[in-house]
Amino acid sequence: MSAPGVILAAPASGAGKTTITLGMLAALRRQGVATRSFKVGPDYIDPAFHTAATGRPTYNVDPWAMRFETLAGLIEESGRGCELLLGEGVMGLFDGSADGTGSTADLAALFGLPVVLVVDVSGMGASVAALIDGFRRHRDDVEVNGVILNRVASPAHAELLSRACFESVSTPVLGTILRDATLALPSRHLGLVQAVEHPNLQAFLASAADLVEASIDLDRIQRLARPPSVSLLGPDTRPLPPLGQRIAVASDRAFAFAYAAVLDGWRRQGAELAPFSPLADEGPDSAADAVFLPGGYPELHTFALSGNQRLLAGLRAAADRGAFVYGECGGYMVLGRALVDRDGASHAMAGILPVVTSFAEPRLHLGYRQMELLTDSPLG
Repeated sequence: MSAPGVILAAPASGAGKTTITLGMLAALRRQGVATRSFKVGPDYIDPAFHTAATGRPTYNVDPWAMRFETLAGLIEESGRGCELLLGEGVMGLFDGSADGTGSTADLAALFGLPVVLVVDVSGMGASVAALIDGFRRHRDDVEVNGVILNRVASPAHAELLSRACFESVSTPVLGTILRDATLALPSRHLGLVQAVEHPNLQAFLASAADLVEASIDLDRIQRLARPPSVSLLGPDTRPLPPLGQRIAVASDRAFAFAYAAVLDGWRRQGAELAPFSPLADEGPDSAADAVFLPGGYPELHTFALSGNQRLLAGLRAAADRGAFVYGECGGYMVLGRALVDRDGASHAMAGILPVVTSFAEPRLHLGYRQMELLTDSPLG
C-alpha cells in the first residue's frame, strides 16, 4: 500500500513551490521521517533536486502524457517504503495542456490527494483571502486543504494576511515564510540551473530546511496527507519498452534530461544500460544495439562537443551498423549537421540527420505536442 501523500501546488509558476518543496523534503529527512517525492508534469530538472534532498529516486507523473496504469504504478512505487509522499505540482494548480487537461488538479482529483497551496503574497494584503477562496471553490473534486504564504514582507504583513485568511476562508494557513533572497535558485532558458551544477547544493538544502522548520507546521501537513484513493497493484511499472537489449545512454551535464522511470523501466524489462559521457569525448558502446541521447544543454558546450571526434564518429558508426539511434531535444540537435550558438557561430555535429539548430534568434514554444508515427520503430 502506498504511503499517505500530499501535493504542493501554486496559483502560478514562480511562486516558490520548488524551494519550499526542497526545504520540506530536507527538513523531514533531518527529522527522521522517511519521505519520497514525485514531480507533476514533464520537468526533468526539479526531480534531480528532489533526489538530492531525499536521497531517493524521484519520478515524474504526467496526467496528459501517461496512461492511467503508468500513473498509478508510479504513484504506488513512489510511496513504497516511506512514511510520507510529497508531490510538487507544475505551473498553476489548474494549468495543463491547451485543451485544459493534464493539470496538477487532474492528478490530485484522480488519486484523491489533498493539495497545499503555495501563494506568493508579494504586494498583496487582504486580497489573498479572495484568491485562496477562489482556488478552494474552483473544482469540487480538488481539495485545497492548506495554504503556505510565501515571500511575506514582515511579521506585520504576516499578521495581516493570516487574519484575512482566518476571517474569510476555512482553509488553514500552515506556514508564513518571510522573503529571503538568499534562497532563490538560479535559472536559465529551460528552467532552474541543474542540481549537478549548483556549487553549494547541500548548504542550500540545509538553509531551506532551517527556514521550513521555523515557518511551516510540518506535523499538520503530515496529518493532512492520505493514501491515494486509487491503487493498481500489479507488475512493476514499465512506461516504455526498451529501445534495444543493450542501450548506450548519454549521461553528463549536457545530456541529463532523462526520466528516471523510463530508465528504471528499461532495466526491469531486461535491458542493459551502458552510460557514456559526450563531454568526455566518449562514444557509445560499440556493442550497443540502441543509443539514447537525452535532452539537456548541448548549446552550452558547443565547442567541446564539436571537437569531440570520438563521440561524433561513434554516433555515426552506430547509425551505420543499424543501431537504433534516438535523440530527444538536445540529443536531437547533436544528431544534426550543425548547432549555431547565440553569437551566430556554427559548430559541426554528427551529421546523421539533415538538421541545423540555431540559438542565434531563439523562439521558445512550450507546450505539449501530439505526434503520429509514420513507420514502425522501437518507439511504437
